Amino acid sequence: MRRLLSLLTVLAFSVYATGQWATPAQIPAYHLAPPAKDEKMEPLIPPDQVEVTKGTKYEGMQRHAYALAAKIPKVLYQQPCYCRCDQSMGHTSLRSCYSGQHAAICQACLKELYYSYVMTRQKKTPEQIRQGIVAGEWQSIDLETAGSIE
Repeated sequence: MRRLLSLLTVLAFSVYATGQWATPAQIPAYHLAPPAKDEKMEPLIPPDQVEVTKGTKYEGMQRHAYALAAKIPKVLYQQPCYCRCDQSMGHTSLRSCYSGQHAAICQACLKELYYSYVMTRQKKTPEQIRQGIVAGEWQSIDLETAGSIE
């Protein structure tokens, strides 16, 4: 009986630790719908103003991410960001990361942007993209090749 209780305790902790049943409170901040037409938001940083890691293989990919962000700002507005910048920086969605320099140095922000862009190109809705992000599908993005995504 002790063995069974121990096993159940370990199983319960494992499920909890992996976040298999994430509650809305565990999902970072995002918006359920696109911004209202009269909503004022910070502008996105233009690619040529991004502070990149010069001389590295990521330099082009960082600027490219900001260029793609400008193509899908309403989609990004509806996505959470798993770097947890909502807690540390007050961001309200993945779009917030691209209104400043933060996304250029954050692998989570970059991967989620590229994932969102690819899924948008595949005609996925913002809600479907959000479901994929919550499920962790963005983690499969390879930043070494992401700069070639068109």
